[in-house]
Amino acid sequence: MKAGAATMRKRILVAFIALVVVFIALFGRLFYLQIIDGGMLRARAAEQWYRDLPLKAARGKILDVNGEVLADSADVFTLYARPNAVKNKEQTASDISDALGMSTETVLEMLSRQVGEVTVKRKIDAKTALELRDKNISGLYYTLDTQRNYPFGSNMSQILGFTNIDNVGQSGLESYYDKYLTGVDGYAYTSTDMAGREVEGSVTKYVPGIPGCNVTLALDSNIQSFAYSAVTAAQTEFSAKSAQMIVMDVNTGGILAMAKTPAFDLNDPPRNDLDLLNELSRNTMIVDMYEPGSTFKIFTTAAALEAGVVSDNDTFFCPGYRMVDGQRIRCWRTIGHGSQHLAEGVKNSCNCVFMDLALRLGVDRFYSALDKFGLGQKTGVDFAGESSGMLMKKENVKTVDLARIGFGQAVAVTPLQLITGVSSVVNGGILYQPYLVGSVDSFDGKNVATRLPMEKGRTVSESTSQKMREYLVGVVANGGGSKAGVVGYAIGGKTGTAQKYSGGTIAQGKYISSFIGFAPAENPKYALLMIVDEPQGYMYYGSLVAAPYAGDVFEKIFDYVDLPPTMLPEVEYVPMPDVMDMTAEEAVDLLEKTGLHVETAGEGGAVIGQTPLPGERVKLNDSVLIRIRN
Repeated sequence: MKAGAATMRKRILVAFIALVVVFIALFGRLFYLQIIDGGMLRARAAEQWYRDLPLKAARGKILDVNGEVLADSADVFTLYARPNAVKNKEQTASDISDALGMSTETVLEMLSRQVGEVTVKRKIDAKTALELRDKNISGLYYTLDTQRNYPFGSNMSQILGFTNIDNVGQSGLESYYDKYLTGVDGYAYTSTDMAGREVEGSVTKYVPGIPGCNVTLALDSNIQSFAYSAVTAAQTEFSAKSAQMIVMDVNTGGILAMAKTPAFDLNDPPRNDLDLLNELSRNTMIVDMYEPGSTFKIFTTAAALEAGVVSDNDTFFCPGYRMVDGQRIRCWRTIGHGSQHLAEGVKNSCNCVFMDLALRLGVDRFYSALDKFGLGQKTGVDFAGESSGMLMKKENVKTVDLARIGFGQAVAVTPLQLITGVSSVVNGGILYQPYLVGSVDSFDGKNVATRLPMEKGRTVSESTSQKMREYLVGVVANGGGSKAGVVGYAIGGKTGTAQKYSGGTIAQGKYISSFIGFAPAENPKYALLMIVDEPQGYMYYGSLVAAPYAGDVFEKIFDYVDLPPTMLPEVEYVPMPDVMDMTAEEAVDLLEKTGLHVETAGEGGAVIGQTPLPGERVKLNDSVLIRIRN
């Protein structure tokens, strides 16, 4: 009896323990499902109970320095369909195809899919979307989306860049500042049944998006328009491969304009030709380098003055060439410039003078100066893909290389490097880091970031800067840069005509024509670089191709900012002499005595062409061209 009772107690205890274990297991599972996995399970349930549609947040605006909108987002709509909720698929497909210009068969195939939801079409304009919605077609839903809009079209295509269909920046500032411009998307939630049909009487809940930040540039859209008009006209006039211009504030490094042609309309990029799109999107003023030619002579002169290896009273003789390391290096004027002081050498852009200056400096001092000017290194501009230019390794530079670097050969720069360095030469000697964006602000006006001018170091002394301004004003007043002059204003600058290379040898008939200048000379504010790549014909000199367009833009800027003239508007004209059939020496001598700056095409024979024609009125000190039979 006692044994039976003990057995019974054991059985009850085992059963109790079993129940406790089962209870603990059930409680543990319930705890796990409700507490540990609760959030995930609720989310899965919500996916079955609700359909969520994205509400794209507006991308931030890109503005110019005056608040002019350069890039904005327009409201568009995305059409979705829930196939299970579409009552008459054939009629619905017909209505959609009529409204959106889509194939009826394509739409019907979408509406016949065994899925909960399908995207029918994106980027539908508001008018079309509202007209379709007014038909109250079952199973169709609309969400707000945005589409990038560029009011200036092709004017700034290489700077602003563009976005893809999802409004993600793909190039230019749209890409570089994408994390600021991109907003936070919202959503719309609607209760649905198991088949994906909206539950009758359900309430759609909206979670609004947060717009992206607005980005304000240093760029001035008015000055940008002047620059874009100039490069467009220059490319057309000279049938050039391309033309480009940069305008910079010499006292801050702010980029006021950056224009290039050929370009493309940002509102309609050639997405079907990716090679063309990539080519037209390249901001070559930042990412490509080129041999600058005579514009580089500004650095050579400034470095020599700063090092004290030359003075105003030094004289140089140019017979038309220099012999360096047994090599004959020609001056651009093969008949020579004769004897000249430094200021005259700068005005004449005499290669022999700059070879002498480079050799006086030597490799160490010259390279030290070029490093201060920021050459051979990135400027740090806020733009992707910047090139650092190219300088020969100092230990590899031979004497003949040094001589060539002195007048702008055997060295490569980006246009932005060049104008940044030259700005330091004329602004008193301070090298600023160039920049495109001045500030970033939230959609409600709160400042996120502001860029202040950043000094990177001193390149030359105030006295050297003052002397360089005087020399470069002489180039525009009485030398090769005369066509960049504006009546009543003192402008300084330097022209350049560089040969291009292909496969390591000179490409015959291919040149880069350029002009770099600054104004007003008394207190510089604006630096301007104009480059025309491969102008066609015999008028390929920077003085004749690039300088006139630089002068046009300077004049428009003066008028735009209401800058009063500082000089008496006196202009003297002379008749163009007839130099046809003269020898080159005779023609140059006569034209220079007349008070004109002479560019020559060809060498060795008689004059076979001249521009302007004999008898035409020409401004005193203007640049003219004579063609010589080879």
